[in-house]
Amino acid sequence: FITSKTTIGRHFYVVGGNIEAARLSGVNTRRIMFLAYLNMAILTSISAMIMLARFTAANADAGKNFEMDAISACVVGGVSASGGAGTVLGMVIGATLIGVINLGMSLISLDANYQRVIKGFVLLAAVVFDILSKKREK
Repeated sequence: FITSKTTIGRHFYVVGGNIEAARLSGVNTRRIMFLAYLNMAILTSISAMIMLARFTAANADAGKNFEMDAISACVVGGVSASGGAGTVLGMVIGATLIGVINLGMSLISLDANYQRVIKGFVLLAAVVFDILSKKREK
């Protein structure tokens, strides 16, 4: 709702697409960037608490290699690698797809190194698809 129906959400998209054009259009880019980083800090602390509750212990390696899954989920969900495009619903669908891929590879007991390679290919395919679809639009 926030990203599609409010002014601040539209400002997030504008700053993500082209920060200089947003600044020249009168958007307070420093404030928007601060709010984006504040939002990410809050969401990161919530996810850290959930992981802590899940493992019932603090572990420095608890979130290791999750960044690849997060980036893959966003790109597969339709978020543009260059910024300024994408929806929350698309990211949820992308996260679900990456989660299903992870679960399937774990169920068949695939080696962790092969899992990373497969997830890398999925990310590469999503980025190539994004680039090719942008070329067709122009």
